[in-house]
Amino acid sequence: MATTVRDDRPLTLDDLTGWFASGSKPASEWRVGAEHEKFGFHLKSHAPVQYGGPDGIEAMLKGLMRFGWEGVYEDRADGGRTLIALERNGASVSLEPGGQFELSGAPLNSMHEICEETGSHLQEVKQVADELGLGFLGLGFHPTLKREDAAIMPKGRYVIMRRYMPKVGGLGLDMMFRTCTVQANLDFSSEADMAAKFRASLALQPIATALFANSPFTEGRPNGFLSARANVWTDTDPDRTGMLNFVFEDGFGFERYARYALDVPMYFAKRKGLYIDLAGKSFRDFIDGRLDEVPGERATIKDWVDHTSTIFPEVRLKTYLEMRGADGGPWSRLCALPALWTGIFYDGAALAAAWDLCKHWTPEDRENVRRDVNRLGLKAVVGGRTVQDVARDMIAISKEGLKRRARLDGGFVDESTYLGELEAIADSGITPAERLLEKFHGAWNGDISRVFEDCAY
Repeated sequence: MATTVRDDRPLTLDDLTGWFASGSKPASEWRVGAEHEKFGFHLKSHAPVQYGGPDGIEAMLKGLMRFGWEGVYEDRADGGRTLIALERNGASVSLEPGGQFELSGAPLNSMHEICEETGSHLQEVKQVADELGLGFLGLGFHPTLKREDAAIMPKGRYVIMRRYMPKVGGLGLDMMFRTCTVQANLDFSSEADMAAKFRASLALQPIATALFANSPFTEGRPNGFLSARANVWTDTDPDRTGMLNFVFEDGFGFERYARYALDVPMYFAKRKGLYIDLAGKSFRDFIDGRLDEVPGERATIKDWVDHTSTIFPEVRLKTYLEMRGADGGPWSRLCALPALWTGIFYDGAALAAAWDLCKHWTPEDRENVRRDVNRLGLKAVVGGRTVQDVARDMIAISKEGLKRRARLDGGFVDESTYLGELEAIADSGITPAERLLEKFHGAWNGDISRVFEDCAY
């Protein structure tokens, strides 16, 4: 439960730090949340899906309500309300800036439950999408869309981000409109446990990027990357992205991350249901009541929660840790990503072994491999080893951790079964993106439209 703070006094660093710390929970209460995004397209034209109209994103959301989803609405300045998301049993379906359809799963006990949740969602989406003449695509970067042709979702925060992004980076709008990811959210028991998990996962995030690399096309042609999505994050906004070298310093904990977040420029505040543009402003000034855009107002804990959601490092701290380094892909890999990190995070021996893989890497090693895997995938090198070799070890460590967890399905199969596809990728040394390039230059004969068949859910 988040820390409660009166709104009639300035927030303190202890308040801000305490919000992160409030996520600490005993291992018996640890859960896993899985998220994934996917591109919508019209089956006949492959064009992006706009928000409105009889076959738009709003119609998709309304169609899903037959399965027990409840609508989430955003107030508009004209007094109306816009349907922007759905909620059901702790899960949500929401919209990214370009209409990417996202499932944010409920916190669940096992990979079996996560895969069942994901599969049910995709079946529901397909049923509604078929009726509307729509399809959904599992890739990390849109294979054909030009930036200027992207659909624009009517959410207040995205209007602010769209104006601000070009001021701070060259690819921020691509991040908003042309990327899709799969993520996993995991718990920690204490500040020390959080720091250990943050360090290991942040260092190893590029290894996951290589394993899941699945975005080799831009505007219909090969783009020179295996993960164009990951490359986008290298030129989005240096103030709020990256490898966070301070995480590896002695004494790192909740307070150090809070100080970092305080110095990240703001995007917005929400008042009376509407977003107020505070892009580039200081949260410290907001705490002190010194922002002209919100005269007489001081930041609240809710503002802090909103602000921390606008920070985009490769691993993000909230009241849990978010793994953010993977391209979107097929159903099988949507289950593999949370399995990979659960096996490492939720077994003490596995976490220690994973740290041993990367603890000797220098800041330069970490930054270089983050960039190199975008083009080279598993052929990149870090700390004197190929990423392929590190990936094999990482998967083996996770597999043993999942086996020791011994969470069995009805057929008495443990969660390590979800790592099978990653094992095959690591053993081959060939990323999913390279498989797609083989198809493009081979069976597809250069016809990018085939991607809408081969990579659709």
